[in-house]
Amino acid sequence: MTIFLSNVYTAFTQVVILFLVAAVGFICHKTGIYTEKASRLTTNLLFYMVAPAIIIRSFYGMDYNRDALKALLFALIGGILFHVVGMVFSTVLFNKGEKETASIFKYACCYGNVGYMALPLAQAILGDEGVFYCSVILVPFNILSFTHGVGIMQKKEEKSKVSIKKLIVNPGVIGVAIGLPIFLLQVELPQIIYAPISYIADLNTPLAMVMFGTYLASADWKTLFSDKRIFGSAIVKLICVPLITIGCLKLFGYGGTLIAACALSASAPTASNTVMFAAKYDRDTAVASKVTAFVSVLSILTMPVMIAIAQMLG
Repeated sequence: MTIFLSNVYTAFTQVVILFLVAAVGFICHKTGIYTEKASRLTTNLLFYMVAPAIIIRSFYGMDYNRDALKALLFALIGGILFHVVGMVFSTVLFNKGEKETASIFKYACCYGNVGYMALPLAQAILGDEGVFYCSVILVPFNILSFTHGVGIMQKKEEKSKVSIKKLIVNPGVIGVAIGLPIFLLQVELPQIIYAPISYIADLNTPLAMVMFGTYLASADWKTLFSDKRIFGSAIVKLICVPLITIGCLKLFGYGGTLIAACALSASAPTASNTVMFAAKYDRDTAVASKVTAFVSVLSILTMPVMIAIAQMLG
């Protein structure tokens, strides 16, 4: 019990530190220092430049051996697993009721903020090895969110074929496509190339959390508690999905940093692109903002517990 509480405290401390950085973004948004235009530009910077850099750096920092390759494949399987768990729960819970917003709650249960929340936390708590595993998990996230996720959000009259180009020309996929050969071939990058990549990767935690704070500041908190489905989404995303994932992975023999990274990714709050997809496919962006903000705030309490459980079992 002492070890468990110690792990909870360590993880909770790191989560609070990140949310204190997010508070800067919250204040800047409320005071008008950080405008909506600046927010969009920062999102693009994080998405197109910083995310690939941190993924490439994580692959570069790993030594290639049979165990590392096996762990990479296990991380990939773990990433697929918790997305499938979210799909099952969301289908059962939100197939009935108002269809206009049901798609938003389904997406909110399935897809977490792996890039903006899990990667910074993995770096702080688990180190480069944890970032390596979380980076691998971004692959099924990107593929599934742009196939299954888009399918959820699209209205019947808008259903179309999946864009292969969008799947391939995706910063997360590009980062893995560059980083994986570096890892497998153990390429030694010259300092003049590696140093800029590392500097850009270091921007991830502060920029992502400041952006996250502006996002929380824009949510309509007054009407947040009027929809019970928001609470249902939070329970599924923050408790059911990570607990079932941890249990299954333990049965499969997962342990150490690998199970902790999978648990961290599985317990990440609802992805911020829930709002982006809602806007793109003409869904209720107000509901998308509410559920994302609510789940994100609750994750301050739940993520440390899930990480601690995984570390204790590992």
